[in-house]
Formats: sequence, structure tokens, C-alpha cells
Amino acid sequence: MHRDAMLKRLGEPGEWDVVVIGGGASGLGVAVDAATRGFRTLLLEQHDFAKGTSSRSTKLVHGGVRYLEQGNIPLVMEALRERGLLHANAPHLVRHLPFVVPRYKWWEGPFYGVGLKLYDLLAGRLNLAPSRLLNREEAIARIPNLEPENLLGGVLYYDGQFDDARLAVTLAQTAADHGACVLNYAPVTALHKRNGMIAGVTAVDQENGAAYEVAAKVVVNATGIFADRIRQLDDGLAAPVLQPSQGVHLVFDRRFLRGDAAIMVPHTDDGRVLFVIPWHGRALVGTTDTPMSAPEIEPRPLPEEVAFILRNAGRYLAEAPTARDVLCTFAGQRPLVHAHGTKSTKELSRGHEVLISDAGLVTIIGGKWTTYRKMAEDTVDHAIQVGGLAERPCVTVTLRLHGWRAADTAPSEDPMSVYGADADAVAAVIAEQPAGSTPLHPRLPYVRGVVTWAARREMARTVEDVLARHTRSLLLDARASIEAAPAVAELLAAELGRDAEWAAAQVDAYRALAEGYVLAGS
Repeated sequence: MHRDAMLKRLGEPGEWDVVVIGGGASGLGVAVDAATRGFRTLLLEQHDFAKGTSSRSTKLVHGGVRYLEQGNIPLVMEALRERGLLHANAPHLVRHLPFVVPRYKWWEGPFYGVGLKLYDLLAGRLNLAPSRLLNREEAIARIPNLEPENLLGGVLYYDGQFDDARLAVTLAQTAADHGACVLNYAPVTALHKRNGMIAGVTAVDQENGAAYEVAAKVVVNATGIFADRIRQLDDGLAAPVLQPSQGVHLVFDRRFLRGDAAIMVPHTDDGRVLFVIPWHGRALVGTTDTPMSAPEIEPRPLPEEVAFILRNAGRYLAEAPTARDVLCTFAGQRPLVHAHGTKSTKELSRGHEVLISDAGLVTIIGGKWTTYRKMAEDTVDHAIQVGGLAERPCVTVTLRLHGWRAADTAPSEDPMSVYGADADAVAAVIAEQPAGSTPLHPRLPYVRGVVTWAARREMARTVEDVLARHTRSLLLDARASIEAAPAVAELLAAELGRDAEWAAAQVDAYRALAEGYVLAGS
């Protein structure tokens, strides 16, 4: 992907079949679906791809054990099917991950064991591996630092794990591979109407300041937690339909989760689920579920959320983590569908809905990363009707995503594995750079050459883009990423043709942002 080429296409005359607003999981999925059906497709993102919620998930591709307990069988079945499809279509990004549900009371074995057998059954032929009971010794073998006092054993089951921001980049590349124009840093500032119906948008390129008038047969609002804002551009009286819910995660050194498995705590002290997950050589712990009054692009963890995670994680780990051990803390906001009369966000639906306004704006709301493909299919089906487009079937059930390679080369701790079939091309860029194979920082698993690759082939434009999403440096060790920022700025400036003043401003901006990911007292 080359941004200059995409920008040139944006300025070309002609009507687009589908214009997608939003470059997170929902929007990128819609762009892939529309482009692979043969529609002339444009995606516009106001920041970098997956800048918001879509880069701040729990990194799981899963059916949702919690939703099974709530009795939401259709949602679990849909998510389990999509989990299997995503593993088949992106085996370089999705891997099987064993989970242990620790048992400290006698009744937990049959209770959770039966529930997870139902989970297996609902997955059908796409099940990853059968669940089973573990005795005490087997549970400790899987997770050697599990809290041993009163431990009776555990229940072992399997779900999927992925890198959310990397999947977002992959979807952007896949859409581009199939002819879509995808452009970051191009916010939509207005919707155009003809005879009362949506007929296009105004987009502004944040780099050159130019405004572009874009004609479209149908416009899709896929802006996640900000969907109500776009709906109100269409209709200033549109009632809000979303309730943002904040999820917080803490990242620790891997010593806090030894062994090959993750931990799933089905009932914390307030009834929420807690995960302790191995991810990129770290231990990731979360999440919370806190209702928020308004959506934020850079939400910050609340002190009580951090305390909740530390308290509950400490009950299941032999060495209880403290605030001093936190390498990074990050928050994301889920776009839950609002329902009047519910008591908490835990009771709100994680399903998705497609809304059509009187003026023909198609809005996709709700959902989660695991079901992004099905969400996109449903959205494009509606968009075809609204835009009067030719009826064409969805092809993404078996669509191999960009970088696909055989499942025997599944993602590993090697940071090159996420590039899939592009790994050799990335290695070539690394080799051609002076000191390209030099680490960005001793505590980070990335080398200097991947910065050049991100700018040259993945449309990374800022230090934040590189450190937060094109690599996961910010989430793996916020302080180390701040220390790596000057080197990244220098490399970006060389690739993008920027001067030293630009590089210095980038370092200052990144430091200000990343300090918000450093936990006070850590």
C-alpha cells in the first residue's frame, strides 16, 4: 500500500459504489467484502488504521464463554464459526491457545466442565481441540506459577489468539489487493445529499489540507464508538444508539505467566471474566467493563479499574503483580448497542446491528473483532439494496487474507511471523537499511528496518503509528517505546522526506501520548 497512490485515486473523477467511513475492524471488514464482490470501494479513516478500539482488544478470537453462561447461544455459535474461518483464512495471524480455568472448589469441575463441553459442541467441525478436566498436577504443569493453595485442578479448553492491530493492517492490505482505495488521515467532515438521500462525502487530507468531494452510490458508517457522530451529520436529531464500555488491560513481564497456557477466571469479585494471557513475550491481564459517558479516542484507565485487575489477578498467581510491575496499561472502548432499562454494560448485547437512516446512511454498530467478517457481510448486503448495486454474493468465507501462508507456519514469538508471506520482503528491506537489523531498544523485539517497511508498504505516517500499531512496542513496554521514539522519528523522516523539526515534533507528541500508558507508581 502506498499512500501517495491512494491519494491520487481519491482525486480521480467518478462515482464510487461504496464509501466506507472508519478504518477499524468494522470498516476494514466492509471494505474487504465490498471490494471482493467487485464494487468500486473507498475507505476513509480519520487517524491511522485501528487507532481506536480495534487496537486495544484482549487479543482473543473467541466464541465468548461468558455469553454462553448468559444463554446467548446464537452469538456464541456465530462467533465460534467465525473463529474457525479466521484461523483458516489468516493462519499467520491466528493461533490456537490453551486456557486453564483453575478449580479451587469441588463443584467448579462439573460446572465448568459441562459448560465447556457445550462450547466444544457448538463449535462443531470448526472446534480447535476438545476441552478436558485437569487434576492438580496437570494444572500446575500447564501454569507452574498458578496459586497452589487449595488448588484442586482445572478445566482445559482452547480458543484463538491474534494481534488486533496487525490484523487491521492485513485487512487494509487485502482490500487494496482487491482494488479498494484505503486512505488514513483523511477524516470525513460532511455528508452530501441529493434529493434528500446520501450521495457522497467531503474528506480532508490531513497532510496537505486539501478537501475532496467524493460521490458515492452508498455510504457506510463504520466508525465504532463514534458512529453516533456520523449519524448526527446525517440527521442532527438522531438519537444515540451506543453505550461506550471501557475495557482496561495491564501488561507484565512474562514471569507472571509461566507455561504454555492462559488463565481464564470466569467469576471475579464483581461477576466479570478475567484473562491472563501470554502475548508477544509478555503477560496481558484484563479486562474491565465500565460504562462511559462519552466516546474517547485516547481513553485512560480509571484507578479503580487498575485496582480491580491487580486484586483479582493476584488471587490466581503465586506471585501477585503490583503496580510497580506494570509495563503498560491501556484502555479501549467497546461500541455496545444501547438498551434502555439495563443495569450495567455487562448486560448489553455484544451482537451487531445494521441501521439504515431515512437518507440511506448505512451504519454498522456493535459486534466484536471475532465476528468482523460476518458483520461486514451483513452490512454490504444492506448496502447493495440501499445503493441499488448489482446483486453479488459474499466471497469472504474462504478468502485468504493478505500474507496467507500454510498453517504449519503459525504465529510464534518471532516478530517476523505476523508478516506471513511478506516476511521475505520485510527481511529484504531490513537488509538494505544501514543498521537495519539493529534492535530499536534492548527491551523491544523489533529492529530498525521494520520502521522503514511500515512507512514504505503499510502507510505508517507517524512515530505513534509505528510504535503503537505497526509494531506493538507501546503496549509491550511503554517506557522503552518512549526511549525508542527518537530513532523511529529519524527513520521515518528519512523515508517520508521530512526534516529534523518534524522529527523533533513527532518525538514530543509521542512522549506526551505514551506517558498516558505508564501507570503512576510503576
